[in-house]
Amino acid sequence: MTPVISLLTDYGLEDGYVAACHGVIAGIAPQARVIDLCHLVPSGDVRRGAAIFAQTVPYLPPGVHVGAVDPGAGGARRAVAISAGGRTFIGPDNGLLSWAVHACGGAQAAYEITNQHLFLRPVSPTFHGRDVFAPVAGRLSTGTELAELGPELPLDRLVSLPPPTSVLREGSVEGEVISVDRYGNTQLSVSAEDLASLGVRVGDTLGVWLGRRQLALPYRETYAAVPPGELVAFADSAGLIAIAVNSGDASQRLGLPPGALVRLTPSP
Repeated sequence: MTPVISLLTDYGLEDGYVAACHGVIAGIAPQARVIDLCHLVPSGDVRRGAAIFAQTVPYLPPGVHVGAVDPGAGGARRAVAISAGGRTFIGPDNGLLSWAVHACGGAQAAYEITNQHLFLRPVSPTFHGRDVFAPVAGRLSTGTELAELGPELPLDRLVSLPPPTSVLREGSVEGEVISVDRYGNTQLSVSAEDLASLGVRVGDTLGVWLGRRQLALPYRETYAAVPPGELVAFADSAGLIAIAVNSGDASQRLGLPPGALVRLTPSP
């Protein structure tokens, strides 16, 4: 079976950073299939990277999955490899991997990546994606064992991001904005099942509370179900509720950055 390596970074596409990682992998594991999961994570936005990782990795084949969204590069944070659900996750121990690991059934084993014989030399303190994560991913895909990377870590010592909040209360559900995509769609931690438990169905109207502001939004199957420029709520491809503007930017219009709190109720 062709080995699979995926890459998620905040490196962007304007420079040669992503190509350098591809080149390192190709030099070590030329038979590996490399999937570019995403390289446009907002710079240093670990939470956004974690959300993209967790919602995408379950659809990828088993393999080695590299995450490099790392505002602490060059600092004291560890590089780790985590085994979960037949997959291996490589990246900084800053929480970036935690939601994807959970989505794959939870960590089964973890190792600190300290074996410098597996790295490119010299190692740049600001480009571990190229000099540490990429070569280690290539070597794992060609047969290197996890135990060769460095000492095993207690699973309870891994850094985890707090899970997104979603709290059902009598007659309402409270959640937060998990992420905002390039279209300005705001993905909430509230699921379609949460709304169903409140008796809300597609075609109904939602009460949306943003602090002291209250809106009434149509709950539809897609943003295209409302005229251009209109707000709408719908269940996205991850089964989570999103607020969008047809042909517009809901995050900008409503002032809803990641982490903003939202309360949803049946039609007011």
